[in-house]
Amino acid sequence: MSDDVTRVVGERDLDATRFDADDARAALRDVVRTRRFDERALALQRRGWMSGYPPFEGQEAAQVGAAHAMEADDRLFPTYRSNALQIARGVPMSDVLLFRRGFPEYHSDHDVPVFPQAVPIASQIPHAVGAGMAASHRDADRASLVCFGDGATSEGDFHEGLNFAGVFDAPTVFFCENNGWAISLPERRQTASDSIAVKADAYGIEGVQVDGNDPLATRAVVEDALERARDGDPVLVEALTYRQGAHTTADDPSQYREGEPDLPEWRVRDPLDRFVEWCRGQGVVEEGFVERATEAANEELADAVETAESVPRPEPEELFDPVYGELSPELRRQREAARAVVDEHGEETYELER
Repeated sequence: MSDDVTRVVGERDLDATRFDADDARAALRDVVRTRRFDERALALQRRGWMSGYPPFEGQEAAQVGAAHAMEADDRLFPTYRSNALQIARGVPMSDVLLFRRGFPEYHSDHDVPVFPQAVPIASQIPHAVGAGMAASHRDADRASLVCFGDGATSEGDFHEGLNFAGVFDAPTVFFCENNGWAISLPERRQTASDSIAVKADAYGIEGVQVDGNDPLATRAVVEDALERARDGDPVLVEALTYRQGAHTTADDPSQYREGEPDLPEWRVRDPLDRFVEWCRGQGVVEEGFVERATEAANEELADAVETAESVPRPEPEELFDPVYGELSPELRRQREAARAVVDEHGEETYELER
């Protein structure tokens, strides 16, 4: 790995950074919160509460750091694994759970400027650039932060987005969580470049690598990137992290993990354990801090699940209603067919299929 990867944890004392003890405690609290969310969501999926789930264990630090770097008016464009980033940004856990259950997003009245999660790979990148260009035209002092994995850098949307941002000075930060795997494809098979960050050179923008398992380093790098972006200088940030679990609950990583590349300890070690150890060494947290944060997260999760379960289930027709102003004949037929399935087989069948 490059020697210029930005790190704080294990490299510097807290008083040698721009952050204070409150910043470190806030980051640790959100890493604990989002780890518990991930564990609970995975358990809920396994008992059939939702049909599928993309775990993010091991990537909490990168996402929390990026979330804490954003200003209130910055626009977030998440991908399907950006659940920790959304929660740390202020999106209620219940809204994230409802999305995973297939409900329309954002039932609460939160005012976090976040766009819907993008499940198609890299499709959100041009949207984020477009929003950034719109902000420039309106002289709005804000930037877009768009999240994606290393696999997305093989999609045309990634290259088109960076090219447009470079040409039009779009205030956009491209936040790549390089977790070592594009589903089952290891990093060395994903690109022949020395890094993802170096790809920025082709588009005339800055590229930087950061230790993605270090929430404070990630926050510092993304803060600087967002500041530059607001001034019309887009930045590509490559957060080097590691996916501890499966790509999704439909994946079996044991089929491809064997023979994976030798990565440094700072990249593969559990970021929660590592950050707790560092915070204690810095005198930032005392014994019992993690336990109290975990208990608070469990209570928050219990409320979130209860809220999500209280939301009325959408009717099958609602899948089609927001697509076009006027449905095509084919979509009208599909809408009627979806209603007919429920009418013929009952709500239980609909619930099972959904």
